[in-house]
Amino acid sequence: MKLNIVPARTGIQWVKLGIRTFFKRPLALASLFFMYAAGASLLSLVPYLGWLLALAIVPAATLGLMAATEDAATGHFPMPTVLLSAFRAGRERMRAMLVLGLLYAGACMAVTLLANMLAGMPAGGPAELDQQAMLSPQFQLMMLVTLVLYLPVSLLFWHAPALVHWHGISPQKSLFFSIVACWRNLGAFTLFGLGWGAVILTLGMMLAAMAVVTGQPEITAGAVLPLGLLVASMFSTSLYFTFRDSFVATPEDDAQPNGDSP
Repeated sequence: MKLNIVPARTGIQWVKLGIRTFFKRPLALASLFFMYAAGASLLSLVPYLGWLLALAIVPAATLGLMAATEDAATGHFPMPTVLLSAFRAGRERMRAMLVLGLLYAGACMAVTLLANMLAGMPAGGPAELDQQAMLSPQFQLMMLVTLVLYLPVSLLFWHAPALVHWHGISPQKSLFFSIVACWRNLGAFTLFGLGWGAVILTLGMMLAAMAVVTGQPEITAGAVLPLGLLVASMFSTSLYFTFRDSFVATPEDDAQPNGDSP
């Protein structure tokens, strides 16, 4: 396995491929994303460890959605069991994915605690998360700091699940190779982010225009959540293509399935 450097314009191609592939199997891919979201929501309700468990399954779920995208892109119908791909690749890789999940949960918890500290918020956030609390400068500062701190965490784990599953890379080295790949393809990932930002902005403007034309903002407001989940489904579909084009398989991958050479 070796790193592949792509032109910056590839970032826009990733966005297009994600949307195009999603509409090949919209019901299947949307359902799989909703299943993951529902599962994470249920896990978060577990007393004391809920949020930790919900965060720990993110790498495995990301891999499952990427495997579903691969199925859809190659003309196959992704079945619900594809979400469990991370746990069906042998004991060693399953253990590695669990380690990756714990590392991700720990990193997210650390980001949240650090952001609260830097913004001067209590550890659990505001006592009541109402509209007034969310509009307070302190809460907005906390959200901004959280986004800034989460960015490197996101890059560390961007390719890591796929590297662990498809290339047998150890969890620690997968994090290193992931952030290196993102950095070396910074132009493509920048346009990828801007492309999805443009999609979200365009949809938001369309909803606002519909609210003005119909004079019924409550109807369009009700469409925000399902539309947001649909966009999130398409975004998750595009993740597979960022990995596929950032790494190239080599003959050594077949000869040494558990190797960790870049």
